[in-house]
Amino acid sequence: MVVAEISIIPIGTQTTSVSRYVSAAVKEIEASGLKCHLGPMGTTIEAESTEEVYAALARAQAAVFDLGADRAYTIIKIDERRDVERRSMEDMVRSARRGLDAG
Repeated sequence: MVVAEISIIPIGTQTTSVSRYVSAAVKEIEASGLKCHLGPMGTTIEAESTEEVYAALARAQAAVFDLGADRAYTIIKIDERRDVERRSMEDMVRSARRGLDAG
C-alpha cells in the first residue's frame, strides 16, 4: 500500500487564490478512482502502487496547467510500506493517536 501527500502550487496566475486550481487537481485524482483526502496544505492519496500515484499526479498537474497556470511547483511525499498488508491512511493516523493517548 502506498500513501502519498501532494501539493501542487500554481505560479504565474492572475490571483493569489489557488482554490480553483486545487479543486481541478483533486477532481482529477478522484476521477482516477484513488482514495484521497483533501487537507488544508495538501492532498493525501492512497494507492496500490507508486505508478498509480504518479499517473494521478500527472493528471492533476495537467488540470492546473489547463486552467492557465504558467508554472506548477509540486511537492510529493510517499510512504510505501511493504512489510504490512493494506495499511491505510486511517491506520497510520490511528497508530500515531495511540502514541498520543499513551503519553
